[in-house]
Amino acid sequence: MNEKVKTILGEVKAYLIITIGLLIYVMGWQIFVLPNGMLGGGVSGMGAILFYAFGIPISWSFLLINLVLLIIALKVLGKGFGLKTVYAIIATSVFFDIVPAWLPQVFIQEVAISNGKLLCAIFGGVCSGLGIGICFSQGGSTGGTDIIALMITKYRNISPGRIILLIDVVTIASFLLLPAKEIVDSTGAVTGVESIGQRFATILYGYLLIGACSYTIDLFLAGSRQSLQVFIFSKKYAEIADAIISDVKRGVTLIDAQGWYTKERSKIVMVIVRKTDINMVYRVVKSIDRDAFMSVDSVTGVYGKGFDQIKK
Repeated sequence: MNEKVKTILGEVKAYLIITIGLLIYVMGWQIFVLPNGMLGGGVSGMGAILFYAFGIPISWSFLLINLVLLIIALKVLGKGFGLKTVYAIIATSVFFDIVPAWLPQVFIQEVAISNGKLLCAIFGGVCSGLGIGICFSQGGSTGGTDIIALMITKYRNISPGRIILLIDVVTIASFLLLPAKEIVDSTGAVTGVESIGQRFATILYGYLLIGACSYTIDLFLAGSRQSLQVFIFSKKYAEIADAIISDVKRGVTLIDAQGWYTKERSKIVMVIVRKTDINMVYRVVKSIDRDAFMSVDSVTGVYGKGFDQIKK
């Protein structure tokens, strides 16, 4: 298979994964957040406020606000990012428009509304964060504050989840600027308006939601980028080192060592790999020396070729 075909298949896979992430994101909003009259962060949160206040469909406000942000991001993050994000914005807007028709009200009632706003805020935040994290891992974004976060993290080593969290705090607090919503009973009759306590409760649930979302984003990205430091003790260190370089495609360092019990001098094979590559290392070592001794430990902040790059 030539490089061009590999590139095309890689892009198709990336767009498919992004689509799955977007669907999870929208499902979280349509099942847990909007039916409970709750708020979230980002452009979706802004769209929710416009929807509650003026009845503007989220699909339209989401699309228009993101297009403005996207024009700015194209110059900062490049055309490659722009193409994936344009796709993500359009796909998310479409999902916001068509997903409600797929979800029976009985399902939403049983899964979300009847279980209370607390659980809905948590699960809505987890679904949103998971969807955003999946998009981030493929170089895309659901738009809005995600775009701002990626523009900042391009130049600074700051958690994208934390950036989104800070922006979203202000977005949700703006709910207090809206007039109190009328309370309608099952017959459609107006029985009153929201009290100040109910409005503050809505904001607190929103903060809980974005906290769960932010934590899920960082947890997902940390898991997909986690690195491991491996020490391998074996008399066949040269064969193991050559095999790791050729099969795992990772650099290897040999450290001089002496076993104090045997007083024999040898070398320790040290290699740092992504967590996704560790099973390949196990297979290489096992195929060469079944009696090899290994020590594996998680490491953070691995910078250099093949890993993260140091940013200003």
